[in-house]
Amino acid sequence: MMTDEDRQLLRIAYEEAKAGFDEGGCPIGSVLARGGAVVAQGRNQRVQRGDPIAHGEMDALRKAGRQKTYRDTTLYTSLSPCMMCSGTIVQFGIPRVVIGEAVNFGGNEDFLRERDVEVIIADDPDCIALMKRFVAEKPELWAEDIAE
Repeated sequence: MMTDEDRQLLRIAYEEAKAGFDEGGCPIGSVLARGGAVVAQGRNQRVQRGDPIAHGEMDALRKAGRQKTYRDTTLYTSLSPCMMCSGTIVQFGIPRVVIGEAVNFGGNEDFLRERDVEVIIADDPDCIALMKRFVAEKPELWAEDIAE
C-alpha cells in the first residue's frame, strides 16, 4: 500500500530520473530511505560516467556509503529494477521496494517477491511517460541499457 511518504520519496526518484534524461542519460532515478528520511538518492549514470553498472539504484546505494544494515530501509526506483539491481537489493537485505513503473520495462518483481522483498508498483503516470518518451527518442541507448 502506497503512503503519502512513499509518494513523496518516489517523486524524488522521478526528479532524479528527469535530471538524468536532461543530461542525455537513461531516465532512471532511485532513493534509499530509512524511516521516511532520504539516506541517499541517485540516477542512472551509464552515459554520463561511461560506467556500464552505474544504474540508478546502484548510484543511490554507492552514495549511501557503508550502512550497518539495510533491513530497515526502502528503496524507491522510477523503473522496475533489472536483475543486477534486484540481486543487489536481495544481497543487501533491503526489505521493501517501491517501483514507479513496470509498464515500459518489466523487471524482476517476482524474483524479489520470491525472496521476501515487499514490492509495490505505483504505476506513476510521470514515470511511465518519461520512460516511454526516452524509449521512443533513444531506442539504441535503451537497448544498450538493457543489454539487447
